[in-house]
Amino acid sequence: MSYPRIDSSTKEERFEYIKKTYRCIADCDMCGICAALKGKTPEVAFQDYIDGVAEYPEVAARYR
Repeated sequence: MSYPRIDSSTKEERFEYIKKTYRCIADCDMCGICAALKGKTPEVAFQDYIDGVAEYPEVAARYR
């Protein structure tokens, strides 16, 4: 699944993409998303992408 590019998407579309991609399954031992994002929620971790400041891969690279 390709991510919505900043130049052709709305803030709401980018927010929905992050919500769908990083769904909380309420089982931290099985998931690990919070640990991978250094304790941040996906919405906070990807705020620059959601706001249109940086593309998704650039922001995602911060958490590798």
